[in-house]
Amino acid sequence: MGPFTSGYERLVDRLVAWAGRDANVRAVLAIGSRARADRPADEWADLDLILVARDPTLYLASADWLSEIGTPWLTFLERTPEGVAYERRVLFEGGLDVDLIPKSLTWFEQMLQEDLPPLEPDLLRRGALVLVDKDGLAARLAAAESAQSAVAPPTEREFAEAVADFTYHTVWTAKKLRRGELWWAKSCCDSYLKGLLLRMIEWHARAGGAEARGRGRFLEEWADPRVLAALPSTFARYDAEDVWRALRATMDLYRWLAVETAEQLDYAYPSSGAGHAAHLVGRLFTQRR
Repeated sequence: MGPFTSGYERLVDRLVAWAGRDANVRAVLAIGSRARADRPADEWADLDLILVARDPTLYLASADWLSEIGTPWLTFLERTPEGVAYERRVLFEGGLDVDLIPKSLTWFEQMLQEDLPPLEPDLLRRGALVLVDKDGLAARLAAAESAQSAVAPPTEREFAEAVADFTYHTVWTAKKLRRGELWWAKSCCDSYLKGLLLRMIEWHARAGGAEARGRGRFLEEWADPRVLAALPSTFARYDAEDVWRALRATMDLYRWLAVETAEQLDYAYPSSGAGHAAHLVGRLFTQRR
């Protein structure tokens, strides 16, 4: 299956033609599954694009230009995964799902000079397909990709901060449960704490030599088998007793992951604070009635 199938191929043709007419656009890069060799696009894949422009804000301020590419059913702005910029998400006629990330030419130049900094871990790390290149950036991009290094492990301070953050919010969740704020408690257990758990799962996998993907992509392929076995029990129904159960399961999973990761990285595990918090959560649980 090629990178651009069925309607996407025609959409890309119109996109390239539009970009050629717009002097503000300097380059267009396809990223994600339609640009990578490993795990290539399947029938469910969307199209992720970076628009490199002199003034990228034009493509966020207005959506009128989309009609030159296709017929949009809907479009909206959403923060990019790193949380410091916005992308325009579009659902074109026929259900063609496109994520457009406008970036400045200055950003692109700086990124190449810094050899793909960690701030953009998933944008170009696994390859990019150059669709439009008005300034000869493709060769420099290829050189930067070939010079990429593995994802660095957390520093010991970052590790300790992450454990403290997780530990604090287990107590926070337990207190919300005791107060009867089920929505808040379940949201923290199954959203905020799960984000912190995922980060530790990634650190644990990388410390053990696995190539962990960011944001949990294809987690089933690289995570420790014990993680995959334990994860189902860490999610809760909208029920107070079940949130208590899931919270304790999440704490158990996080703790052994963090302990093993600390051992692999030769870091100290902050056992005192974690122990006090676990004891308090247990006491709040037993006193809940």
